[in-house]
Amino acid sequence: MKINHLTPAEENLMKLFWKLESFYLKDIMEQHSEPKPHQNTVSTYLKILVEKGYLSTEKEGRIFKYTVLVPLEEYRKFLLKEISHHFFNDSGKEILEFLFNENLISQEDLRGYFDLKIEMKPAKIKEPKHEYANEVLNPKKDKKSKDKKKKKKKDQPK
Repeated sequence: MKINHLTPAEENLMKLFWKLESFYLKDIMEQHSEPKPHQNTVSTYLKILVEKGYLSTEKEGRIFKYTVLVPLEEYRKFLLKEISHHFFNDSGKEILEFLFNENLISQEDLRGYFDLKIEMKPAKIKEPKHEYANEVLNPKKDKKSKDKKKKKKKDQPK
């Protein structure tokens, strides 16, 4: 099943839908926090989410019953893989270092989860090398010119 990206508004509604799992439009209107959106707005979002494959519909008389097709866990995996690919070079290590350096995860969290006796230290940020800039700013002199200067110094009387 291919999972598509959600807009922030769609994602907000899906958070409610994931709690309900199966629902009618009236259930959404009752459950939605204040300020409640207009019923037509919710209907439009429901139609879009059905088209994107997040919800299915089942007609019961004159109304539709909606059921969640993409579980929250699948969407979370999708988002984490997207973030990992686009921002962390598909590296779990880079994600973990980032979370640790940003204080979003602690050593205690890691110990508790992995039951390890390790101590993580923040990664040292290496200074970028500016080799080309150094070559331009401080050009190396040829050996020949150095040799000539040495000979001139030797040839000069003291």
